[in-house]
Amino acid sequence: MSHEAQQAHEPETPHLDFQGTTPYEDYVKADVLTHLQHTLSDDPGEMVFLVTTQVMELWFTVIVHEWETAADALREDRVPVAVDALKRSGRELEALNASWKPLGQLTPQQFNSYRSALGEGSGFQSAMYRRMEFLLGDKSASMLVPHRGAPRVHAELEKALHEPSLYDEVLRLLARRGHAIPEAVLRRDVALRYEPSAEVEAAWTAVYSGDPDDELARLGEALSDVAELVWRWRNDHLVATRRAMGAKAGTGGSAGVAWLEKRAQKSVFPELWTARSYV
Repeated sequence: MSHEAQQAHEPETPHLDFQGTTPYEDYVKADVLTHLQHTLSDDPGEMVFLVTTQVMELWFTVIVHEWETAADALREDRVPVAVDALKRSGRELEALNASWKPLGQLTPQQFNSYRSALGEGSGFQSAMYRRMEFLLGDKSASMLVPHRGAPRVHAELEKALHEPSLYDEVLRLLARRGHAIPEAVLRRDVALRYEPSAEVEAAWTAVYSGDPDDELARLGEALSDVAELVWRWRNDHLVATRRAMGAKAGTGGSAGVAWLEKRAQKSVFPELWTARSYV
């Protein structure tokens, strides 16, 4: 084979010479991301704890984006767009839940080797996770208090507190589609935690008793997938914490496992689950 023919069969060399940083760096900001890790102990295990927690925060950010996209679409009666966003968030929740794998088998001794570096830091102080909970309808004004020292974060959380949750938009859609959602539900103070309603349960019973291919039924299943994955997240968190520290008090003054057990018992979109008993 001639030299020219050999060159023709070789893969082209990628463009390597750039005036400044690479286009990849400009878009992804990898150099920023990979220099955000500042461990506070000499224990080599702290790095994986820190990076895994930062990865969780990035997934929270994506999922909040998806649920806000879904809520906006529901407000405009674009149900397929909302269902697509919810389905994407399901895959993202699976990836988020897999984040427990590096931490799920920590022994108490391993966790204690760098736990003091956390000080009063605790996952419940995560503002982006709080926005996730607010979108699910689990509102609490008191959860803004830890963020008073960060004006931008506090303002974003306060805005989310007073906006309808994803589930509020779902119930408003059901009402527009002819289901008997009570005015007390439709006009409730959205800054308060959502409480289950017998009438909402009846509406979901009607949806699930009808055409399974109806877009409201598909919406219900997409929401159920999200609710199940959130429940799994809470339970995986509980198991990982129980394994690493038993029943000791949590960082940040929380009750640790006892607090997580209480959280894990709560249903997301509750009537979607109870209505199944009547179909």
